[in-house]
Amino acid sequence: MIRQPAVAGTFYSASPDTLRADVARLCMLEGARTPAIAVISPHAGYVYSGAVAGAVFARVDVPETVILVGPNHTGHGPSISVFAEGSWLMPGAEIDVDSGLARMLIERVAGAEADVAAHRYEHSLEVQLPFLSHARQQGGSTVAAPPVRVVPVVLGTDNRQICRTLGVALAEVVSECRVQRRSLPLLLASTDMNHYESEAITRRKDRLAIDAIQKLDADGLGDTVQDHEISMCGVAPTIAILHAARALGATRADLIRYATSGEVSRDLERVVGYAGFVIS
Repeated sequence: MIRQPAVAGTFYSASPDTLRADVARLCMLEGARTPAIAVISPHAGYVYSGAVAGAVFARVDVPETVILVGPNHTGHGPSISVFAEGSWLMPGAEIDVDSGLARMLIERVAGAEADVAAHRYEHSLEVQLPFLSHARQQGGSTVAAPPVRVVPVVLGTDNRQICRTLGVALAEVVSECRVQRRSLPLLLASTDMNHYESEAITRRKDRLAIDAIQKLDADGLGDTVQDHEISMCGVAPTIAILHAARALGATRADLIRYATSGEVSRDLERVVGYAGFVIS
């Protein structure tokens, strides 16, 4: 199965050369990349959230495999959809799926299914791939790194118990890689923050969610988003990744950058918030 790009030419450039230049510019940052347990990255068009995503990936030494968990914006597919084999095309590159890890994850999560329908038009994971590909090639080693491989997962539910179960399974998969003495996969949650309220309200609401994430408090994040009506589209993937990170021994979640769409559009009445984190 080859997954074709769904938002090339809209969320980011369809030209391979332009895309590579854009991502390199967005990821420019002095200092060494370091390993991480997980990252949280936004998924809007690059003109709006690319600088936040780029700041995250400029800090991280991307390993051989990345497990990406994003929200289901289309409504297609099962509650937990795992793209289990094949590859994803992006302008100028093809990224393989780590089918072994994908199957390992499916076996550990009740309700997880091998599926392509949820992924066909979903943008939340696709927009991460150019950043991952670039960061993988820019890692700390002087030897050219093999291309990154991915395990794409789309969540079509906000059920807290399902998020916890998925998080525990993700931690088990990473731990199994440690037992097998193979490169530990990086976990990635794809989310934007509050949607379509004023700049002032969005920043206030997002600060509450950011505080919970920085505490690595998965349950607290769920409560905060619900109690304060924060329209954070990837709250479920973020909760799952926080559970996994905690189980894997994470002790900190560093906010790398925060921005809103209003900084680009100058429309401060209906903005979307974007936050990027590195968890270690």
